[in-house]
Amino acid sequence: MHYIVSFGKFWYDFIIGDDWLIAALVAIALCVLAIVHRGYLWWVLPIVIIVALGASLRRATT
Repeated sequence: MHYIVSFGKFWYDFIIGDDWLIAALVAIALCVLAIVHRGYLWWVLPIVIIVALGASLRRATT
């Protein structure tokens, strides 16, 4: 059981890390893209990542 808990803690720390906002926004963007599944909307994910990173940096520096 200890190995399963350690494995879960590793993935939580790896995905969520220090800022849950970035992980949440990227997960939401991936879900929306999976639901819409249009080939021409690939550019949405990089924009969401850039905006999330900017918001995270702004919160960290203020």
